[in-house]
Amino acid sequence: MAKILRYVLGLVKTVVLGVSIDGDAIVVKVRPQRREQLRCPACGRRCECHDHEPARRWRAMDLARSMCYLEYRPARVRCPEHGVLVERVPWARHRPRFTRDFEDWAACLAVKCCMSAVSRIARVEWHSVGGICRRVYDEIEAQRGSARFDGLRRIGIDETSYKKGHRYLTVVVDHDRGCLVWAHEGYGREVLSLFLDGLTREQRRGIEVVTADGAKWIRQLVKRRCPNARWVMDPFHVVEWMNGALDEVRREEWQAAKAEARAAVPRSSRHGRPRKGEAAPEAAARLASRASSIKNSRYALVKNPEDLTERQKEKLAELRKAGGRLFTAWDLKEDLRAVFRAEDAHEAEALLAAWLHRAAYCRIAPVVAVEKKVRRRRADVIAAVDLGIGNGRVESINQKIKVTIASGYGFRNTGNLIALVMLRCSDEQPALPWEDRREEKRKRDERKRKDRERDRKRRKEKAAKAKAA
Repeated sequence: MAKILRYVLGLVKTVVLGVSIDGDAIVVKVRPQRREQLRCPACGRRCECHDHEPARRWRAMDLARSMCYLEYRPARVRCPEHGVLVERVPWARHRPRFTRDFEDWAACLAVKCCMSAVSRIARVEWHSVGGICRRVYDEIEAQRGSARFDGLRRIGIDETSYKKGHRYLTVVVDHDRGCLVWAHEGYGREVLSLFLDGLTREQRRGIEVVTADGAKWIRQLVKRRCPNARWVMDPFHVVEWMNGALDEVRREEWQAAKAEARAAVPRSSRHGRPRKGEAAPEAAARLASRASSIKNSRYALVKNPEDLTERQKEKLAELRKAGGRLFTAWDLKEDLRAVFRAEDAHEAEALLAAWLHRAAYCRIAPVVAVEKKVRRRRADVIAAVDLGIGNGRVESINQKIKVTIASGYGFRNTGNLIALVMLRCSDEQPALPWEDRREEKRKRDERKRKDRERDRKRRKEKAAKAKAA
């Protein structure tokens, strides 16, 4: 029976003393092997016994329909370095009342399910799931150490909100692997410096491309800490600036058209309801219709022309026929989008130069403001076209983070949120108890081999392009 229980529960370096039934649960009495007893949980050193604690129970993997617990009376050891601590046990991590296999299994469920589903399937309290994910991720991170940043060549940096009140997470994404590599609470120079401090000097010098929004402090910090990195302005944010300016022009035109329509109405009819049989003048009605058309044209203006509905195409045709500042701003927005669809950097540079000239002399204040911002980042915009990269993958990771927060209806503990996000979005997934750890190592080595081959191919292409130029 002892041998069967050790095999079923996956117990290693453990002696089974007996088994009993307590209500609906199965209780297995165990102890560590002699050479594994009285070990410090922090350093693993064998220490002197300080005293013994009452018997504890650790929740193990279920046996059929019954919950299973491991029972043991642990000792407290006196470590010369870490003081008095409860001894290490081979079947569980330090402090939690769950076995290692149970926590790995629950973390794998949390990657695919919401907290309430994991709580029901694993038969634990929902607030225990966050702590389980955090301990599993902390162990994975500790095992990999700084090696988890090996092979970083092209990264994306962004911030995403996770709670009301301007509460943000700073995230770093690897474009080559398409996964999240680092996340931390807060935003700003100090938070991003924590990520760069975790890299070795060789890892920082190995970063070739950095994509981000137009924040100056990110560019200054990356340029100083990563000397070989090429800064790339994200096309999404550039077009977003222009869409904001276009919407501002639309509001201005709407306010002006509404004021003209109101001025065209006779003074006696401007206040209160119109009298029976009284109609607004034809000119006032035409101006009011134009104001209404401008007001409801937001989506027709900011959406891509190929994605417009039939009604939105008709509305855009009306605006094109009317002309004016609003259509000029829309035309400049489409010309800016055309820069990022260029075939190569030379074509993009020519298109951008023409756009900057038109935008500078269009006499539309919001568009001129965007022109000045783009002009300051001209080389970074060209780099986005030359390298064919943007922050789209980072935005997709941000959306997964939003889904994670929504499925959990918010998180009180930010550390648990970051751990769950890293388990879901990084390339290191928790292993199920019955999976072979050697298989995980083989997959990791295969990924590293593919990364090396991709880097070698990229260097050859870069050398061939330089030779052709």
